[in-house]
Amino acid sequence: MTETTPPFKSVGDFIRTQRELMSLSMRQLAGLAKVSNPYLSQIERGVYTPSAQVLKGIADALDMSAETLYREAGLLDDSVERPILTVEDAIRVDGRLTQEAKQALIQVYRGLIATQQPSSDRPTPSRPARKTASRTAPKGAPGKSKPKSR
Repeated sequence: MTETTPPFKSVGDFIRTQRELMSLSMRQLAGLAKVSNPYLSQIERGVYTPSAQVLKGIADALDMSAETLYREAGLLDDSVERPILTVEDAIRVDGRLTQEAKQALIQVYRGLIATQQPSSDRPTPSRPARKTASRTAPKGAPGKSKPKSR
């Protein structure tokens, strides 16, 4: 039986990777997550393991589900059934993809989602209208004439 190596060495490594994927500086992420820059640095380097509350703030700042970050931090029991990963979360944790590939896929995915209309706004499919013979002037012929003024 072969053992698979996790794509990230630690939760800090995962956070740093996601921060870079989002093109955020450490200072920017710290501000968004409401933690100090030195503390975030220590988390990324593996010096400290953040609390669930800090992880939630970081997950929100990284625009990802807290469950994904909790899973990476080892805070979730793998024997408990959890909701399916979102598409973006699945892209983020796929160790086979480079950072550039992940960033490109997430941008494409978000672009596709942004162009979709909510299902309630979509027109319902209908049969195409039947073409009926109409008496129209041939192309090039003058159209309806305006009433002559007297």
